Amino acid sequence: MVERLIGAIEAGGTKFIAALAREDGTILAQERIPTQTPAECFPALAAFFRTASDAFGPIGAFGVASFGPINIDPASPTYGTFTTTPKPGWAGARFQDVLGQFGAPIVVETDVNGAALAEWQSGAGQGCTTVAYTTIGTGVGTGIVRAGKPLMGFSHYESGHIPVPHDHQRDPYAGHCPFHGDCVEGMAAGPAIIDRWGKSLSDLGSPADKIELVAGYIAQLAVSLVLLHMPDRLIFGGGVMKTPGLIAALRRATEQRLAGYVRAAQLDPGLERYIVSPALGDSAGINGAIALGRQALG
Repeated sequence: MVERLIGAIEAGGTKFIAALAREDGTILAQERIPTQTPAECFPALAAFFRTASDAFGPIGAFGVASFGPINIDPASPTYGTFTTTPKPGWAGARFQDVLGQFGAPIVVETDVNGAALAEWQSGAGQGCTTVAYTTIGTGVGTGIVRAGKPLMGFSHYESGHIPVPHDHQRDPYAGHCPFHGDCVEGMAAGPAIIDRWGKSLSDLGSPADKIELVAGYIAQLAVSLVLLHMPDRLIFGGGVMKTPGLIAALRRATEQRLAGYVRAAQLDPGLERYIVSPALGDSAGINGAIALGRQALG
């Protein structure tokens, strides 16, 4: 039997991770490619997969876990196309235009949906029915997986742009989001923190007052996820969440805001089992892309 190989892409705002993997997830070849523009990135992507395929065999399917906004509706004629992304040059770019030459089926999802799927399968979401994975990094986004299927409506969810209560006396910062100013992403993402205080939270020495402030904004998102989706577990990853003390502050702020209204076995006192870090760490994205490719294999 010919081995079925998966082409996997974790497409981020600053870099693409491309990999060729076996169906069991074993990575045979991997390369980091700067995101730059499609005119620079896509040819490098195609060259990697041609070289890897020549070395290991034909690619049976592709899984793509990408930054967005991006069309992830398989029934749409523009499936796999970037829409209103602020990333210069990427609006209108389409993954099928570069991967179609390989003649393999392609599944395109958001990066957070891919990470959520990977954590549900083999990470911190194992044993759960519904898992919400949120990244707090360069941007803010949430992927929700129920019984192994990423959820969406007419498009993917945009949790990072949920409005948050903003005490302007405590925090006079106007917000970093070019669309909404002081939404979750505009107040708690990495660029907002650096723009406001000149350094990342970790580089500032993780001061308690600033950690509590940022945790409060993220907690508004956490509470919204609980009330709207009732997931069995909330997983928070991304560079900002690596700040010492932040996840503990997030648990406290979320529990305070829920105020005992939602009572369930999943919501342990202190939320230490409910709000957790990714078990797969920084590899969740590429593992998610491989899982999406496995779905494309059928």
